[in-house]
Amino acid sequence: MTHDVVVALAALGVAGQAIAALLIATGLAAAVGLRSPLGFLRRLLWGYELWAGFVVASVATGGSLFFSEVAGFIPCELCWYQRICMYPLSILTLFLAVHRDHRVARYLLPIPIVGAGVSIYHLLIENAVVGEPSACQLGGAGCAVKWIDEFGYMTIPTLALTGFVLLIGFLALAAADDPASGATLASDAER
Repeated sequence: MTHDVVVALAALGVAGQAIAALLIATGLAAAVGLRSPLGFLRRLLWGYELWAGFVVASVATGGSLFFSEVAGFIPCELCWYQRICMYPLSILTLFLAVHRDHRVARYLLPIPIVGAGVSIYHLLIENAVVGEPSACQLGGAGCAVKWIDEFGYMTIPTLALTGFVLLIGFLALAAADDPASGATLASDAER
């Protein structure tokens, strides 16, 4: 059963990476002046960006708890830092989505940005690009341990990075003004 859940989470990670690639490509297109894909994406998601962020943060939080509490994987030092960045987002994005408060999303953006940085550093250690700090070896499992390795590349830090990139994209979309009305909140757009 554990392996089936790991494969399911890895498959969700691959789907998340496809969505993240779409978000990144749309952002890059907008940066070079091609605004129509961004406009389409914003119209498609307007009002649901925070709900999408909540789903991502909740799946990431649930997956991380599954890995440690059910599968018995011992979180390393960097895994704990990634959890510190992810867990509050599942609660905060739900609160903001329920209250339709898109303005506050901009203040949450630093959290997944820091989490993504930790995930990238963790991936560099895991793939032996940089050396493993001695602090990583104190808690039992080192940061270079690959508890899962699905599809030839999907590891726990890869899953975390995918979640953080998705959250950055959804929170950035939520924080942006409504292109049609200039409103920052969905409730302002109705006025």
